[in-house]
Amino acid sequence: MMTADLNVVTGAFGYTGKYITARLLAQGRRVRTLTGHPHRPNSFGGQVDAAPFNFENPAELEKSLQGADAVFNTYWVRFPRGDVTYEIAVENSRVLIKAAERAGVRKFVHVSVSNPSEDSPLPYYRGKALVERAVRESRLSYAVIRPTLVFGIGDILINNIAWFLRRFPV
Repeated sequence: MMTADLNVVTGAFGYTGKYITARLLAQGRRVRTLTGHPHRPNSFGGQVDAAPFNFENPAELEKSLQGADAVFNTYWVRFPRGDVTYEIAVENSRVLIKAAERAGVRKFVHVSVSNPSEDSPLPYYRGKALVERAVRESRLSYAVIRPTLVFGIGDILINNIAWFLRRFPV
């Protein structure tokens, strides 16, 4: 039996988001996803509504968050490509946080990374720290999760290690 509370998972079709979504559905909760790929195959069938991120249109993003009790945010870019940089991801995250505030979201659960730092020479970790600060400075009730490693069935850890080693030989 589904509960009335709506949970929004950013990236429910991605690796981490799909496990959060599966857990919420198993608990009988309603789920909507915000995704950069709304036309991707929906492995959850009709159980999960998909809406585009709409970072460039904050009013539409806010509309996608209307009625949500909680947001589980897994949005981030693994590797910068083309116009999508870590700086853009930070700004997009700020837009998402503000839209969640305006939509009346009660809880914001942000999936970060271990040891983020605004002083880091690595843009990935610096960006994650800036997003954490935006979450802390918001009016939302929040939790920040800092996993050291996300690993399991269907993960891409080995691919990430190979990518890293090709670019930064040990």
